[in-house]
Amino acid sequence: MHDVAAAARVSVATVSRVLNGNEKVDPERQRRVLSAIEELGYRRDGVARNLRRGSTKVWGLVISDIENPFFTSLVRGVQDQADEEGYSIILLNSDEDLDKEGRCLALMVEERVAGAILSPVSETKSVMDLLISTGTPTVMVDRRIRGLAVDTVIVDNVLGAYDGTMHLLGAGHRRVACISGPAESTTGSNRVTGYLRALEKTALAAEPELIRTTDFKRGGGYRATLDLFRQDPRPDALIVMNNLMTEGALHALRELGLRVPRDVALVGFDDLSWATLVEPQLTTIAQPVRELGRAAAELLGRRCRGDSFGFPAEVMLAPSLQIRESSVSKQPFSGDSAADSRSPRTR
Repeated sequence: MHDVAAAARVSVATVSRVLNGNEKVDPERQRRVLSAIEELGYRRDGVARNLRRGSTKVWGLVISDIENPFFTSLVRGVQDQADEEGYSIILLNSDEDLDKEGRCLALMVEERVAGAILSPVSETKSVMDLLISTGTPTVMVDRRIRGLAVDTVIVDNVLGAYDGTMHLLGAGHRRVACISGPAESTTGSNRVTGYLRALEKTALAAEPELIRTTDFKRGGGYRATLDLFRQDPRPDALIVMNNLMTEGALHALRELGLRVPRDVALVGFDDLSWATLVEPQLTTIAQPVRELGRAAAELLGRRCRGDSFGFPAEVMLAPSLQIRESSVSKQPFSGDSAADSRSPRTR
Protein backbone atom coordinates (compact mmCIF):
# COMPACT_ATOMS: atom_id res chain seq x y z
CA MET A 1 0.00 0.00 0.00
CA HIS A 2 2.93 2.33 0.67
CA ASP A 3 4.25 1.62 -2.85
CA VAL A 4 0.82 2.35 -4.36
CA ALA A 5 0.51 5.56 -2.32
CA ALA A 6 3.94 6.75 -3.45
CA ALA A 7 3.24 5.96 -7.12
CA ALA A 8 -0.15 7.70 -6.99
CA ARG A 9 1.17 10.67 -4.96
CA VAL A 10 -1.47 10.19 -2.24
CA SER A 11 -1.53 9.07 1.38
CA VAL A 12 -1.82 5.43 2.49
CA ALA A 13 -5.18 6.35 4.03
CA THR A 14 -6.44 7.44 0.60
CA VAL A 15 -5.34 4.11 -0.91
CA SER A 16 -7.22 2.32 1.86
CA ARG A 17 -10.37 4.33 1.22
CA VAL A 18 -10.23 3.55 -2.52
CA LEU A 19 -9.75 -0.18 -1.82
CA ASN A 20 -12.73 -0.16 0.55
CA GLY A 21 -14.99 1.60 -1.95
CA ASN A 22 -15.28 4.92 -0.12
CA GLU A 23 -17.23 7.21 -2.44
CA LYS A 24 -15.86 10.41 -0.85
CA VAL A 25 -12.42 10.05 -2.46
CA ASP A 26 -11.61 12.74 -5.04
CA PRO A 27 -12.17 11.19 -8.52
CA GLU A 28 -8.74 12.26 -9.79
CA ARG A 29 -6.99 10.74 -6.77
CA GLN A 30 -9.05 7.58 -7.18
CA ARG A 31 -8.00 7.37 -10.83
CA ARG A 32 -4.33 7.69 -9.89
CA VAL A 33 -4.65 5.03 -7.16
CA LEU A 34 -6.37 2.53 -9.49
CA SER A 35 -3.78 3.21 -12.18
CA ALA A 36 -0.93 2.60 -9.72
CA ILE A 37 -2.57 -0.62 -8.49
CA GLU A 38 -2.78 -1.94 -12.05
CA GLU A 39 0.76 -0.84 -12.94
CA LEU A 40 2.32 -2.34 -9.80
CA GLY A 41 0.18 -5.51 -9.78
CA TYR A 42 -0.87 -4.86 -6.19
CA ARG A 43 -2.94 -7.52 -4.38
CA ARG A 44 -4.44 -7.06 -0.94
CA ASP A 45 -3.05 -9.20 1.89
CA GLY A 46 -6.18 -11.10 2.91
CA VAL A 47 -4.53 -12.75 5.92
CA ALA A 48 -3.46 -9.43 7.41
CA ARG A 49 -6.85 -7.88 6.74
CA ASN A 50 -8.64 -10.79 8.39
CA LEU A 51 -6.40 -10.58 11.45
CA ARG A 52 -7.36 -6.92 11.86
CA ARG A 53 -11.05 -7.68 11.43
CA GLY A 54 -10.98 -10.84 13.56
CA SER A 55 -12.94 -12.75 10.89
CA THR A 56 -13.20 -13.28 7.13
CA LYS A 57 -15.80 -12.88 4.42
CA VAL A 58 -15.90 -16.67 4.33
CA TRP A 59 -18.40 -19.18 5.67
CA GLY A 60 -17.57 -22.77 6.54
CA LEU A 61 -19.97 -25.46 5.29
CA VAL A 62 -19.64 -28.97 6.75
CA ILE A 63 -21.69 -31.71 5.09
CA SER A 64 -21.90 -35.32 6.20
CA ASP A 65 -21.43 -37.14 2.87
CA ILE A 66 -19.87 -35.43 -0.13
CA GLU A 67 -20.75 -38.41 -2.39
CA ASN A 68 -24.49 -37.99 -1.80
CA PRO A 69 -26.22 -36.01 -4.60
CA PHE A 70 -28.57 -34.58 -1.95
CA PHE A 71 -25.68 -32.52 -0.61
CA THR A 72 -24.69 -31.38 -4.10
CA SER A 73 -28.01 -29.55 -4.38
CA LEU A 74 -27.76 -28.35 -0.78
CA VAL A 75 -24.30 -26.86 -1.39
CA ARG A 76 -25.58 -25.14 -4.54
CA GLY A 77 -28.39 -23.52 -2.56
CA VAL A 78 -25.95 -22.32 0.12
CA GLN A 79 -23.52 -21.00 -2.50
CA ASP A 80 -26.22 -19.11 -4.41
CA GLN A 81 -27.35 -17.28 -1.29
CA ALA A 82 -23.79 -16.75 -0.02
CA ASP A 83 -22.94 -14.98 -3.27
CA GLU A 84 -25.83 -12.58 -2.69
CA GLU A 85 -24.68 -12.05 0.91
CA GLY A 86 -21.11 -11.30 -0.21
CA TYR A 87 -19.47 -14.42 1.28
CA SER A 88 -17.34 -17.22 -0.12
CA ILE A 89 -17.64 -20.87 1.01
CA ILE A 90 -15.14 -23.37 2.42
CA LEU A 91 -16.63 -26.86 1.91
CA LEU A 92 -15.67 -29.67 4.29
CA ASN A 93 -16.86 -33.29 4.53
CA SER A 94 -17.32 -35.07 7.88
CA ASP A 95 -18.09 -38.46 6.27
CA GLU A 96 -20.59 -39.21 9.07
CA ASP A 97 -17.66 -39.36 11.53
CA LEU A 98 -17.85 -37.39 14.79
CA ASP A 99 -14.06 -37.10 15.19
CA LYS A 100 -13.69 -35.87 11.62
CA GLU A 101 -16.50 -33.40 12.21
CA GLY A 102 -14.55 -32.04 15.19
CA ARG A 103 -11.47 -31.55 13.00
CA CYS A 104 -13.56 -29.71 10.42
CA LEU A 105 -14.91 -27.33 13.06
CA ALA A 106 -11.41 -26.77 14.48
CA LEU A 107 -10.18 -25.82 11.01
CA MET A 108 -13.02 -23.31 10.62
CA VAL A 109 -12.11 -21.69 13.92
CA GLU A 110 -8.44 -21.51 12.88
CA GLU A 111 -9.43 -19.89 9.58
CA ARG A 112 -11.60 -17.35 11.44
CA VAL A 113 -14.70 -18.02 9.34
CA ALA A 114 -17.43 -15.42 9.75
CA GLY A 115 -20.10 -18.10 10.12
CA ALA A 116 -20.74 -21.83 9.84
CA ILE A 117 -23.40 -24.10 8.37
CA LEU A 118 -23.30 -27.69 9.60
CA SER A 119 -25.14 -30.92 8.83
CA PRO A 120 -24.29 -32.68 12.12
CA VAL A 121 -23.34 -36.33 12.42
CA SER A 122 -25.27 -37.01 15.65
CA GLU A 123 -28.32 -35.55 17.36
CA THR A 124 -26.97 -36.36 20.83
CA LYS A 125 -23.19 -35.97 20.61
CA SER A 126 -21.83 -32.54 19.81
CA VAL A 127 -18.42 -30.99 19.18
CA MET A 128 -19.98 -27.56 18.78
CA ASP A 129 -18.13 -26.11 21.77
CA LEU A 130 -15.39 -24.97 19.41
CA LEU A 131 -17.75 -22.69 17.52
CA ILE A 132 -19.86 -21.63 20.49
CA SER A 133 -16.82 -20.56 22.53
CA THR A 134 -15.70 -18.19 19.75
CA GLY A 135 -19.19 -16.75 19.21
CA THR A 136 -19.21 -17.90 15.58
CA PRO A 137 -22.75 -17.61 14.12
CA THR A 138 -23.86 -21.14 13.26
CA VAL A 139 -26.83 -22.75 11.50
CA MET A 140 -27.70 -26.47 11.54
CA VAL A 141 -29.09 -27.73 8.24
CA ASP A 142 -30.95 -30.97 7.41
CA ARG A 143 -30.40 -32.26 10.96
CA ARG A 144 -30.52 -30.80 14.45
CA ILE A 145 -28.61 -31.37 17.68
CA ARG A 146 -31.06 -31.88 20.51
CA GLY A 147 -30.76 -29.62 23.52
CA LEU A 148 -28.47 -27.14 21.74
CA ALA A 149 -29.68 -23.54 21.30
CA VAL A 150 -28.71 -22.95 17.67
CA ASP A 151 -30.54 -21.90 14.50
CA THR A 152 -31.82 -24.87 12.48
CA VAL A 153 -33.22 -25.34 8.96
CA ILE A 154 -34.75 -28.75 8.26
CA VAL A 155 -37.33 -30.61 6.18
CA ASP A 156 -40.38 -32.12 7.89
CA ASN A 157 -39.06 -35.68 7.81
CA VAL A 158 -41.90 -37.05 9.93
CA LEU A 159 -44.46 -35.79 7.42
CA GLY A 160 -42.51 -37.06 4.41
CA ALA A 161 -42.14 -40.58 5.77
CA TYR A 162 -45.76 -40.59 6.95
CA ASP A 163 -47.05 -39.61 3.51
CA GLY A 164 -44.90 -42.20 1.73
CA THR A 165 -45.98 -44.98 4.09
CA MET A 166 -49.65 -43.98 3.95
CA HIS A 167 -49.46 -44.07 0.17
CA LEU A 168 -48.28 -47.71 0.25
CA LEU A 169 -50.86 -48.68 2.87
CA GLY A 170 -53.57 -46.91 0.89
CA ALA A 171 -52.61 -48.99 -2.14
CA GLY A 172 -53.47 -52.15 -0.18
CA HIS A 173 -50.06 -53.28 1.04
CA ARG A 174 -49.93 -54.71 4.56
CA ARG A 175 -46.33 -55.81 5.09
CA VAL A 176 -44.63 -52.47 4.47
CA ALA A 177 -40.95 -52.60 5.38
CA CYS A 178 -38.85 -49.58 6.26
CA ILE A 179 -35.12 -48.91 5.83
CA SER A 180 -33.87 -45.77 7.56
CA GLY A 181 -30.61 -44.17 8.66
CA PRO A 182 -28.82 -44.21 12.00
CA ALA A 183 -31.08 -43.76 15.03
CA GLU A 184 -28.63 -41.20 16.47
CA SER A 185 -29.38 -38.77 13.60
CA THR A 186 -32.63 -36.79 13.74
CA THR A 187 -33.16 -37.48 10.04
CA GLY A 188 -33.08 -41.23 10.57
CA SER A 189 -35.14 -41.27 13.76
CA ASN A 190 -37.79 -38.81 12.51
CA ARG A 191 -38.39 -40.80 9.34
CA VAL A 192 -38.96 -43.95 11.36
CA THR A 193 -41.38 -41.93 13.51
CA GLY A 194 -43.36 -40.95 10.40
CA TYR A 195 -43.48 -44.58 9.27
CA LEU A 196 -44.75 -45.72 12.69
CA ARG A 197 -47.41 -42.99 12.76
CA ALA A 198 -48.79 -44.19 9.46
CA LEU A 199 -49.07 -47.75 10.80
CA GLU A 200 -50.79 -46.43 13.91
CA LYS A 201 -53.18 -44.36 11.79
CA THR A 202 -54.30 -47.49 9.92
CA ALA A 203 -54.43 -49.60 13.10
CA LEU A 204 -51.61 -51.87 11.94
CA ALA A 205 -49.18 -53.11 14.56
CA ALA A 206 -45.54 -52.22 14.03
CA GLU A 207 -43.46 -55.32 13.34
CA PRO A 208 -39.80 -54.94 14.42
CA GLU A 209 -38.75 -57.51 11.82
CA LEU A 210 -39.89 -55.08 9.09
CA ILE A 211 -37.69 -52.18 10.27
CA ARG A 212 -33.99 -51.80 9.56
CA THR A 213 -31.68 -48.91 10.49
CA THR A 214 -28.30 -48.65 8.81
CA ASP A 215 -25.94 -46.02 7.41
CA PHE A 216 -27.21 -43.56 4.80
CA LYS A 217 -25.17 -45.26 2.05
CA ARG A 218 -25.72 -47.66 -0.87
CA GLY A 219 -24.13 -50.57 0.99
CA GLY A 220 -26.41 -50.09 3.96
CA GLY A 221 -29.53 -50.09 1.77
CA TYR A 222 -28.29 -53.15 -0.13
CA ARG A 223 -27.57 -55.23 2.98
CA ALA A 224 -30.78 -54.20 4.76
CA THR A 225 -32.89 -55.13 1.72
CA LEU A 226 -31.28 -58.55 1.40
CA ASP A 227 -31.97 -59.15 5.09
CA LEU A 228 -35.61 -58.01 4.87
CA PHE A 229 -36.54 -60.00 1.76
CA ARG A 230 -34.98 -63.26 2.86
CA GLN A 231 -37.70 -63.45 5.49
CA ASP A 232 -40.76 -65.65 5.17
CA PRO A 233 -43.22 -64.12 4.68
CA ARG A 234 -41.39 -61.35 2.93
CA PRO A 235 -42.58 -57.71 2.74
CA ASP A 236 -44.94 -56.71 -0.05
CA ALA A 237 -43.81 -53.06 -0.05
CA LEU A 238 -40.71 -51.09 0.92
CA ILE A 239 -40.03 -47.46 1.84
CA VAL A 240 -36.35 -46.47 1.81
CA MET A 241 -35.46 -43.28 3.64
CA ASN A 242 -32.72 -41.77 1.48
CA ASN A 243 -31.49 -41.72 -2.10
CA LEU A 244 -28.27 -43.73 -1.79
CA MET A 245 -29.98 -46.47 0.24
CA THR A 246 -32.69 -46.60 -2.45
CA GLU A 247 -30.01 -47.35 -5.06
CA GLY A 248 -28.68 -50.14 -2.84
CA ALA A 249 -32.20 -51.50 -2.32
CA LEU A 250 -32.86 -51.66 -6.06
CA HIS A 251 -29.59 -53.54 -6.55
CA ALA A 252 -30.54 -56.07 -3.87
CA LEU A 253 -34.07 -56.60 -5.23
CA ARG A 254 -32.67 -57.26 -8.70
CA GLU A 255 -30.16 -59.70 -7.24
CA LEU A 256 -33.01 -61.52 -5.45
CA GLY A 257 -34.97 -61.75 -8.70
CA LEU A 258 -37.79 -59.51 -7.39
CA ARG A 259 -39.45 -57.05 -9.76
CA VAL A 260 -40.83 -53.63 -8.90
CA PRO A 261 -43.79 -53.22 -8.59
CA ARG A 262 -44.96 -56.74 -9.52
CA ASP A 263 -43.32 -58.39 -6.51
CA VAL A 264 -42.74 -55.40 -4.25
CA ALA A 265 -43.95 -51.79 -4.30
CA LEU A 266 -41.22 -49.22 -3.65
CA VAL A 267 -41.06 -45.62 -2.40
CA GLY A 268 -37.75 -43.77 -2.04
CA PHE A 269 -36.87 -40.65 -0.06
CA ASP A 270 -35.29 -37.81 -2.14
CA ASP A 271 -36.34 -37.16 -5.73
CA LEU A 272 -33.44 -38.73 -7.59
CA SER A 273 -32.40 -37.22 -10.92
CA TRP A 274 -32.96 -40.58 -12.62
CA ALA A 275 -36.30 -41.37 -10.92
CA THR A 276 -38.28 -40.80 -14.13
CA LEU A 277 -35.68 -42.39 -16.41
CA VAL A 278 -35.86 -45.96 -15.04
CA GLU A 279 -38.54 -48.56 -15.75
CA PRO A 280 -40.74 -48.43 -13.77
CA GLN A 281 -40.51 -44.76 -12.81
CA LEU A 282 -39.76 -44.38 -9.12
CA THR A 283 -42.19 -42.95 -6.57
CA THR A 284 -40.27 -40.60 -4.30
CA ILE A 285 -40.62 -38.20 -1.40
CA ALA A 286 -39.06 -35.04 -2.82
CA GLN A 287 -37.28 -32.56 -0.59
CA PRO A 288 -36.81 -28.87 -1.51
CA VAL A 289 -33.05 -29.34 -1.18
CA ARG A 290 -31.77 -26.19 -2.87
CA GLU A 291 -34.30 -24.12 -0.94
CA LEU A 292 -33.03 -25.82 2.23
CA GLY A 293 -29.50 -24.60 1.53
CA ARG A 294 -30.68 -21.12 0.59
CA ALA A 295 -32.75 -20.79 3.76
CA ALA A 296 -29.79 -21.83 5.92
CA ALA A 297 -27.50 -19.29 4.22
CA GLU A 298 -30.11 -16.56 4.43
CA LEU A 299 -30.50 -17.15 8.17
CA LEU A 300 -26.72 -17.19 8.65
CA GLY A 301 -26.47 -13.91 6.75
CA ARG A 302 -28.92 -12.34 9.18
CA ARG A 303 -26.91 -13.54 12.18
CA CYS A 304 -23.65 -12.26 10.67
CA ARG A 305 -25.30 -8.83 10.30
CA GLY A 306 -26.06 -8.89 14.03
CA ASP A 307 -29.76 -9.79 13.84
CA SER A 308 -30.63 -11.69 17.02
CA PHE A 309 -34.41 -11.64 16.60
CA GLY A 310 -36.13 -14.96 17.30
CA PHE A 311 -32.94 -16.79 18.29
CA PRO A 312 -32.74 -19.74 18.13
CA ALA A 313 -34.91 -20.04 15.02
CA GLU A 314 -36.20 -23.23 13.43
CA VAL A 315 -37.25 -23.16 9.78
CA MET A 316 -39.11 -26.24 8.59
CA LEU A 317 -39.79 -26.89 4.89
CA ALA A 318 -42.38 -29.35 3.58
CA PRO A 319 -41.55 -32.38 1.37
CA SER A 320 -43.85 -33.58 -1.41
CA LEU A 321 -44.84 -37.09 -2.49
CA GLN A 322 -44.20 -37.74 -6.21
CA ILE A 323 -46.35 -40.75 -7.13
CA ARG A 324 -45.10 -42.81 -10.08
CA GLU A 325 -45.14 -46.42 -11.28
CA SER A 326 -43.03 -48.18 -8.64
CA SER A 327 -45.83 -47.99 -6.05
CA VAL A 328 -48.74 -49.14 -8.21
CA SER A 329 -51.91 -49.98 -6.30
CA LYS A 330 -52.35 -53.55 -5.13
CA GLN A 331 -55.97 -53.32 -3.95
CA PRO A 332 -58.33 -50.61 -2.68
CA PHE A 333 -58.02 -49.61 0.94
CA SER A 334 -60.80 -48.03 2.95
CA GLY A 335 -58.55 -46.22 5.45
CA ASP A 336 -57.22 -42.70 5.31
CA SER A 337 -54.50 -41.99 2.75
CA ALA A 338 -51.71 -39.47 2.55
CA ALA A 339 -53.85 -37.33 0.26
CA ASP A 340 -56.47 -36.62 2.92
CA SER A 341 -54.55 -37.12 6.16
CA ARG A 342 -51.52 -35.38 7.60
CA SER A 343 -49.45 -35.99 10.68
CA PRO A 344 -49.09 -33.06 13.03
CA ARG A 345 -45.94 -31.10 12.29
CA THR A 346 -43.20 -31.39 14.83
CA ARG A 347 -41.42 -28.33 16.16
